[in-house]
Amino acid sequence: QEAAKYEKKVMVLDFVTPTPLGNSWGLGGTCVNVGCIPKKLMHQAALLGQALQDSRKFGWEFAEEVKHNWMTMTESVQNYIGSLNWGYRVALREKKVTYENAYGEFVGPHTVKATNKRGVEKLYTAERFLIATGERPRYLGIPGDKEYCISSDDLFSLPYCPGKTLVVGASYVALECAGFLAGLGLDVTVMVRSILLRGFDQDMANKIGEYMEEHGINFIREFVPIKVEQIEEGTPGRLKVTAKSTKGNQIIEGEYNTVLLAIGRDACTRNIGLDKVGVMINEKTGKIPVNDEEQTNVPYIYAVGDILQDKLELTPVAIQAGRLLVRRLYGDATSKCDYVNVPTTVFTPLEYGACGYSEEAAVEKFGEENIEVYHSYFWPLEWTVPSRDNNKCYAKIICNIQDNERVIGFHVLGPNAGEVTQGFAAAIKCGMTKEQLSSTIGIHPVCAEV
Repeated sequence: QEAAKYEKKVMVLDFVTPTPLGNSWGLGGTCVNVGCIPKKLMHQAALLGQALQDSRKFGWEFAEEVKHNWMTMTESVQNYIGSLNWGYRVALREKKVTYENAYGEFVGPHTVKATNKRGVEKLYTAERFLIATGERPRYLGIPGDKEYCISSDDLFSLPYCPGKTLVVGASYVALECAGFLAGLGLDVTVMVRSILLRGFDQDMANKIGEYMEEHGINFIREFVPIKVEQIEEGTPGRLKVTAKSTKGNQIIEGEYNTVLLAIGRDACTRNIGLDKVGVMINEKTGKIPVNDEEQTNVPYIYAVGDILQDKLELTPVAIQAGRLLVRRLYGDATSKCDYVNVPTTVFTPLEYGACGYSEEAAVEKFGEENIEVYHSYFWPLEWTVPSRDNNKCYAKIICNIQDNERVIGFHVLGPNAGEVTQGFAAAIKCGMTKEQLSSTIGIHPVCAEV
């Protein structure tokens, strides 16, 4: 859309290879269809359940049994996603961008082949190409995984309530899904190979895990599944999972209705003909190394988003990088994407907002003697009357002593963490110091004032 503003002739190829269970979706990529949007809406469904419980202490009286209807929720979520898909199609048409629902792969210099779902192939040539193929969920490579397990690509449109669920993984996808499924009243177990939320601040990650465990989510630590078998067909059916310890030879078994794999995602770069045009990828990860202008080793081919090596896997980062790239190419602009001070939020039952360095990364980069960490537990006012979860919310900032105590890391664990973090992210981009932060008057009584 940005390139079309510069009167360029633009085409978008977008094709969703169906999941092993046959699910696919409309225009808009992972975030809109099987990522941030449905995830946040289902997280909201779980928060509303908690609000219902809290409301009695605030004087709301209701006698009838409160239960959750999975189908009503998924239908509402899918209807909203459908409206977004349609909005994107209309926007592309209005900007005269050609849209083809076809799978694109390079076949030679400046040339791609597009294959639609009927198998019809067409060749197109272009002056420049932008690869933004994103990633898809990884499977375990064990007996029964693709036959009987689901991934986040299947969960948000699942046509039945998943029932007793085993979530395999410790990624933010794993913990977010486990969190809202438990919040809807389901029996949820998380099987973790090693640590929670690798790459995030571990102090915060462990607090998230503790909170989830205290709220009835079971954790099986240091185990990996080695086999999934079907005991009974159905919606949901029954599955037997066999798992092995990562520390020894201990084997355990468990029965579940649904097994959700959330063990990471792989870049969609290996089957798009990059070898035909000489675009280098990291052989181990499939990710594409680019320079600071998102250019690959082939000068007319660029890449943005989750497929970039050593960059953040976040939708707004991809959008920003893509827009800035086009403005540099066609609009005489020079701004480049800032990949450091990017705020993000993990929508676990207790939300976690972060911006800048984790404590581990700050120590590694600046040295332990050069950083100061200020931290505090807090109790949201809204939680005092229903008297729940005192001293579970937590905030900390990491400051660089050598640089006038500049704030280089911001972390908050509590309700509405995303809303809180977004505002502080702007201040961090402006170079906020601890002194400036301390001289800012808080709004009372809110979580952000902490």
